[in-house]
Amino acid sequence: MQAWYRKHTGWLWGLAPLSGLFALVSGLRRWLFRRGSKAVYRAPVPVVVVGNLTVGGNGKTPLVVWLVTWLRRQGYTPGVISRGYGGNAERYPLLLTADTEPGQAGDEPVLIYRRTGCPVVVGPKRGEAAALLATRGVDIIISDDGLQHYALARDIELVVVDGKRRFGNGHLLPMGPLREGLWRLDRVDAIINNGGPADAGEYMMTLEPGALQAVGGKQAAPEPGARVHALAGIGHPPRFFATLEQLGFILEQRLALADHQAVVPEQLTGLQSAPLLITEKDAVKWPGGHDNTWFVPVDARLPAAFEQLLLTRLKELDHGD
Repeated sequence: MQAWYRKHTGWLWGLAPLSGLFALVSGLRRWLFRRGSKAVYRAPVPVVVVGNLTVGGNGKTPLVVWLVTWLRRQGYTPGVISRGYGGNAERYPLLLTADTEPGQAGDEPVLIYRRTGCPVVVGPKRGEAAALLATRGVDIIISDDGLQHYALARDIELVVVDGKRRFGNGHLLPMGPLREGLWRLDRVDAIINNGGPADAGEYMMTLEPGALQAVGGKQAAPEPGARVHALAGIGHPPRFFATLEQLGFILEQRLALADHQAVVPEQLTGLQSAPLLITEKDAVKWPGGHDNTWFVPVDARLPAAFEQLLLTRLKELDHGD
């Protein structure tokens, strides 16, 4: 909801009573988990939650992919669990395979599986997903989202913040974009700022675009300076469009879709006059309909100080602290 990120949106105050009710219900839920009235599943291996405070995408998926790669370099065998937003499987939890489609598991879990090859399990009950994943030989679990899923115990919490939009108007749903109050930031292990500018105490994450990858067709990849169309169905499409312009492409048309929204071929009828550049998340569920389509892979880059923080926390877990 774009109004959450605008300066003058006085009509949102009419939603204040609903935000108050949201705060009451979510606070009661947290209290029930703390006092043990609601069951919490503790996995037999450490759990790292990568989440956010706001609804919509903030860049969690690139960080999850980075974590899988980084943990492997440290000698771990990681796996990933996810809610599988946008997927509709016949049964849960669902262990992804090479044949799993985004319509079953959601676009982000399929992207993570294809990029990393690590075990990925999706399910609305993350405890069940973690239990199944623990049987697949992993020794650490990364939860893609789930900061507010208190039914799953966690050992490390990482929050991703969109450096440009941050927390919008700072109010809870539905008056604002927050799932929990800003007080929650004081209780996590690290705040990762996607794109900057970063506030004090935040770790800066940048997304480095890679070489264009063909989605369909056999044309040559467009070069910087070429006129192209752009499409993005992510949390904040303008970030993708800005990246393309920084790479030197001239954007003729920009099609911004809602996060996770599927593309239908009819939307592409006006985009045939030039190459079409899309995000990797859109590519995993691409319907076809444009023979000159390319996706832009991105890789997260994080500072050495963040790596040191993770090493310290993992060492504490190994020693039972």
